[in-house]
Formats: sequence, structure tokens, C-alpha cells
Amino acid sequence: MNPRTASPRRTRSGAIVALAAFIAALFTALLLPTAAHAAEGDPYTVTVNIKNEGEPVPGVTVTIDGPGGAQEGETDENGRFSVKVPERGVEYTVTVDEESLPEGIAVVDETGEDDTPNEVEAEMGQGGRLTVNFFIGEGERNVTSFFDQLVQRLFLGLNFGLMLGLAAVGLSLVFGTTGISNFAHAEMVTFGAIAALFLIGPASLALPVWVGIPVAIILSALLGLALDAAIWRPLRRKGVGAVQLMILSIGLSLALRYIFQYFIGGGTQQLPAMVPSVSIPLFGAVTTTLNDLVSMGISIVVIVAFAIWLTKSRLGKATRAISDNPSLASASGIDVDHVVRVVWIISGALAGLAGILYAYYRPGIRWDMGAQVLLLVFAAVTLGGLGTAFGALVGSIIIGMLVEVSSLWIPADLRYAGALVVLIIILLVRPQGILGRRERIG
Repeated sequence: MNPRTASPRRTRSGAIVALAAFIAALFTALLLPTAAHAAEGDPYTVTVNIKNEGEPVPGVTVTIDGPGGAQEGETDENGRFSVKVPERGVEYTVTVDEESLPEGIAVVDETGEDDTPNEVEAEMGQGGRLTVNFFIGEGERNVTSFFDQLVQRLFLGLNFGLMLGLAAVGLSLVFGTTGISNFAHAEMVTFGAIAALFLIGPASLALPVWVGIPVAIILSALLGLALDAAIWRPLRRKGVGAVQLMILSIGLSLALRYIFQYFIGGGTQQLPAMVPSVSIPLFGAVTTTLNDLVSMGISIVVIVAFAIWLTKSRLGKATRAISDNPSLASASGIDVDHVVRVVWIISGALAGLAGILYAYYRPGIRWDMGAQVLLLVFAAVTLGGLGTAFGALVGSIIIGMLVEVSSLWIPADLRYAGALVVLIIILLVRPQGILGRRERIG
């Protein structure tokens, strides 16, 4: 074997191992603290009271979901459970786990019109306090079958995976063409959501949603172009190594993250509704929302358009050629700098769109929201195959479904851990990833 051809392969294999090790090292430092302290210091309160014929019912599991994420706990000896939340004037969903109720009692709907009396949606007023009371008595419990729960989670996982795919594809393109493991990609995701907030938020320009969102995506693309022109291109020309560039991207990520916090604060802010809040039944107990369907539709359309561009257009083919062998592509007459510039623009636009859709999925915008999914994006890229755009999409869908389905068995705060465990197993069996190979398809 020619040593000149073997060296790049060893370099790429070394990059895979180094990146996987770095993801594992950051898991405890970045992921778990974020999940455990999602609502720490928030100013408003949601309180749930559960009583049976006037007597408090302790030890009942309650979940409160809304801006800031889902929070779960048990009622105390007074039948009460309270949490701090970041927003007022918005709706919160309070769910009682009927399996945790004492034998023979259930949440009862006195009107006879509610199919899910154990789940209540209530809006917190401007006073900053919301109290939800549940009527408990003898009755049959509403139990959703495991199959319906599984299908519901798979559907949510597909939506989450497509959203992750938008971010992962851009990250994979940048790595494939430049060799940069860009940890500041998380802040490019956050930037898209913040740009949309300033364009369509009620306290800002208040543009129509379908005007403001495309403008936010354009601004995200310009951010990608600016970062390349100001930082990455000069460093590439100086021949700075991959490790130094990775460390620089971590520093840039931290700097941008705290700049975002300076401008929008530490709380959670909401985007105006993209579409009316409508629940759509699929089959059985499985439902979805119009917002989820629109989000999935946008993701699919953009991904299909990107796939056509990558496989059919001249620039797309040049991108794949540079990803395979930059030196040979340059010798063949391809303007590498121009193609890399276009890749950064596309990466920024896709990251911005992913951030906007994630703001509706969470729901809400936080200064560190991109960091919450950064490891999942890297996991998807590594799982699919480093530098492989289509592999990043496949890896994202797998990760998204694993994250959602795993919450059927493990606590919500730990659901990201299962995806990373699968990543480690895949790397042990197939270090190049699912679609990573000598001749890549994307």
C-alpha cells in the first residue's frame, strides 16, 4: 500500500476516535447539568394539588411541561407539588401519572366530556402563579396502551430527528470540506432562533411569521459567511492544525453563548405561533399537532432540496469531490475557497432553520438552547459517518427516535444518554459510521 494514500485514512480514523472520545468526555460536563437544572432560578410557580375526598394524596407522580422543558416530581404529604417556571401568560400542561395513584382510585372527569382527565392545560396569568387541582375518586383509569405510546414516541422522534438532521448535515458538510470539528455550530443553531425572536417577537419588529422566519434564515446564512471570512479562512490559509481549530471553536462557542445571554437574558422566551394550535388524531390514542406536521413538512422539503443540490448541481458535486480529496479537487480546477464559502453559507442557513424549529419543538428560546443538542448533533454525524452528509441525516433520525422512545423506560433527564450509548456501541463495531466508507454517497 502506498504510504501517501494510507496516511489520510489513518488521519481520518484518528479524527473519528478523537471526536468520539471528546463527546464522551463532554457528556457529563455539558449534558447532565443542563437537564438537571433546567428551571433553576425561574421566577414563577406552578402548583398541583391532589386530594381524595378532601384528604391529600402523597407520592403521586406529576409532570409539568411548558417553557423551560418538562419537570417531574411527586406530591408531598399535603398532596402538593410545586415547580418554578420561566414564563407567565403562556400555557402549561400538567399530567398526573395514574399508575402512581393508590389502588382503586383514578382522576375523574365530573363533566363526562374529557377523555384525558389526568391531563390539564392551563394558562398562567400575569400574577405569576398557577394552581391546578385534580378531582380524585373511585373510577376506571384511562390507560394508553404501550403500542400507542410507542407509536406516539416514534412519531415525535421522527420530527426531532429531522430537525437534528438539518443541523447535522451542515456540520458534516463543514467537517468534510475543511476538517473542522465546529463546536460553535451550536451557537449557529441558537442564532437562528434568536434572530427569529427579534424579527417576529411581539416586543420587537413583530413581522409576520412567514416573512420573519425566511429573513432569520438569511441572517443565519450571513453569519456562516462572516465566520468563515473573519476566522476560518485566514486560519486555513495559515495551515493551522485540526486540534487547534477545534479548541478555537470551543472558545468561540462559549463567547457567542454569553453574548446571547447578554442580549436576551437567562429566561425562556417564546416565538409567536407558526400555525394555529390544533390537535390532530392519527389513530387510536395517537395524536399530533398541526405545528409538528408543518415542522416535519418544512424539514422534509428542505432536506430533499438539499439532496438534489448535492447530487445534481455542479457546486454539489464539487463539494463532494472536495470532501473526498481536497488536493485532487484543487488540481482538477475546482475553486476550493469558493466551494467552502458556499458550504459555510448553507451550513449557517440549515443551522438557523434547525434552531427555529427547535424553538417550537422545546418550546421556547434560551441562550444555551443550541448547547443542549450539540452532543446529539455530533453523535448523529459520527454515527452516520464523519463528512458524509447523507450519513448525518440517517444518524439524526436514529438518534431522534432513540431519544424519544427511550423515555418510555428511563427518566426524561437521562433520555439523551441512551443515544450516546448506542453511538459508542456503533463505533466499536463500525468505527467509520453507518455510511462512512471509502467512496461516500453524500
